[in-house]
Amino acid sequence: MLAGQGYVASRALATVVFLSLRLGRPLFLEGEAGVGKTEIAKTIANALGRRLIRLQCYEGLDASSAVAEWNFAAQMVAIRAAEASGSGSSKADLFTEDFLIERPLLAAMRPQAGGAPVLLIDELDRTDEPFEAFLLEALSDFQVTIPELGTIVAPEPPIVILTSNRTREVHDALKRRCLYHWVDYPAFARELEILKSRAPEAQEQLSREVVGFVQRLRREDLFKRPGVAETIDWAKCLLALDVIALSPEVISDTLGAILKYQDDIQKISGSEAKRLLDDVKKEMLAS
Repeated sequence: MLAGQGYVASRALATVVFLSLRLGRPLFLEGEAGVGKTEIAKTIANALGRRLIRLQCYEGLDASSAVAEWNFAAQMVAIRAAEASGSGSSKADLFTEDFLIERPLLAAMRPQAGGAPVLLIDELDRTDEPFEAFLLEALSDFQVTIPELGTIVAPEPPIVILTSNRTREVHDALKRRCLYHWVDYPAFARELEILKSRAPEAQEQLSREVVGFVQRLRREDLFKRPGVAETIDWAKCLLALDVIALSPEVISDTLGAILKYQDDIQKISGSEAKRLLDDVKKEMLAS
């Protein structure tokens, strides 16, 4: 199923995805940025024909921002209209579904055409512990509570994918409710297969050089090592420049596609790029 959507997965990853779908358990994916964790949720949604609902986590995210908020502007307009017409507006009139702004968690609990949606809770490690505690209710019973309306239970549990870049540890209580998988950087052969799937127009030699160079970069002491997403971006940049083979000059000119910190770019530019490229070519000849 994953391969049919152009996602090249290891057997272990494919197995844990299968078990998550079969058992109805949330799937917790952890790993470095850019290794394809978020893409799994998109792939599953496309393959199953389900709606993808994404909750992008950030520092300070709270329950109201994740579940629902009241449209205060619309409520004020309703109050003014009621006053102008001479009829009062009660609390029951103002706190109804008409004035509710759905956020991702509440939307995921609603019935959807085509089946339960895929709920992606992305980069959970960016939030704090109180939000993790709040998620326990949602992931344990697939329900959310809005004080003015009560508890809303999902008629069919959503398919839940949580991701973390491991900038901090996520609490064990949350992990215990999920199936877990560490998504690592792929080996050369798998990354080459991924690149061929996402940039099929690239010639074999260029693809091998791109993957080999990125894999070599990951062994360097960098502030941020490039992920698979950067490999794909770089290959597409090289294709846009009609590059057919890597050279130190081309590498230096396009490092911004794979390295995102100036210190890393300065470290690799120039003679260092030539040294790494020479190493890559020697390794390719040896294999």
